[in-house]
Amino acid sequence: MEPLRKELAEGVFLTYVPAAKFKTGVLGAQLITPLEESTVAAGALLPAVLRRGTTAHRDMRSIAAELDRLYGASVAYTVRKKGENQCLGFVGSFLDERYVPDGERLLEPMADLLGELLLDPLTRNGRFLADYVESEKENLIDAIESILNDKRDYADARLLQEMCRGERYGIDRLGTVTGVERLTNQTLYRYYSELLATARIELFYCGSADCARVEGALGRALAALPRERVAEPAVAERVGAPETVREITETMDVTQAKLAMGYRAASEDTPALLLANLIFGGYSNSKLFLNVREKLSLCYYASSGYHRSKGIITVSSGIEAQNYEVARREIAAQLPPACRWADSTLLNFLLRLEKKKFVRTEKQGNKNLYTPLVRRLTYCGAVSQAHLQTLYGGDIRAMVRALADTGRMSCADTERLLRWLTEYQAANPEYDYE
Repeated sequence: MEPLRKELAEGVFLTYVPAAKFKTGVLGAQLITPLEESTVAAGALLPAVLRRGTTAHRDMRSIAAELDRLYGASVAYTVRKKGENQCLGFVGSFLDERYVPDGERLLEPMADLLGELLLDPLTRNGRFLADYVESEKENLIDAIESILNDKRDYADARLLQEMCRGERYGIDRLGTVTGVERLTNQTLYRYYSELLATARIELFYCGSADCARVEGALGRALAALPRERVAEPAVAERVGAPETVREITETMDVTQAKLAMGYRAASEDTPALLLANLIFGGYSNSKLFLNVREKLSLCYYASSGYHRSKGIITVSSGIEAQNYEVARREIAAQLPPACRWADSTLLNFLLRLEKKKFVRTEKQGNKNLYTPLVRRLTYCGAVSQAHLQTLYGGDIRAMVRALADTGRMSCADTERLLRWLTEYQAANPEYDYE
């Protein structure tokens, strides 16, 4: 059976992906709402507070006990940014019922728990519990402030903030410390009530259960969902490049300077821009990697990314501070006006992709049609695995040790990595489902 997508109720959509090759199933629910400065902090805080307790399971210990009863299932809250929308909710992972003794069903109780977390949180006098809210506010503020510890992530985030100032895309998914501090248990509950009534809800299932059963389980779990005027998600706005280059400099005590650069694409030809980004800095044989990093030794790292919804290409690099001017010049030189590379550059690049089975080539008259066989995420994963194998014999511990020994990875980086891996494991069991 093929994946399908259907509307279960007004503004409530289910994406169903049948899969019998995994030992776990995934069930998720996301509320989609336009990014706004006034509400983004509340959106980032809300799922963490909802995860603290429900009417039936009044604290995290009780929720954990219920998950243990379901053969070690897990539920993680998520806060993401997709285009100019904030996506918040929960992702549950549980044992596929083919491996459960006596044919016990797990889909229905997992759907019920998901429904509890969304629709029946623990409240007192029409508001969330103050101690839960204050505790999660502290955690969220710590997460926002910790971004500064990873200078690469910080520089990349600041670039988008400045490039997209006045646009939703420039708003961070977690909000600001000031925005979090202003929240109270009452204002947060008010926002929660409005969100349930108006936000688009995206449900996701991947596993071996048939679609009708998934629909039934989710329908019963979300039967009390209040729906009023359902708002459409925000459509990313394309903005033209400014007349003059804007330059932002921040001075910090660091051993390695960060240089982030951004370009606005005038074209809306997504396939062409995806290809241009790969040639520019999107893979290990890109111009940024081979020319700026390897040949000129101007960067510790240099790569580019294409933000499809906004038509933006960004560059992330680590440099010596004294090399700023020459590094900026040489990076810019790798992206010629109108991205007009020689035909041989494009053909050789496509030939390498074909040999690696990343694209399929079909002859159409005197032209070739190239069809991608993998997503960019899969491609980057394959290239990363190849580098890991070549440099460290496939031992990721050796790679981490090398980073630590050279001073490129601090204790704070290690802690942040461990925290991220824990969150990622909870939200992305065994496979990438986005």
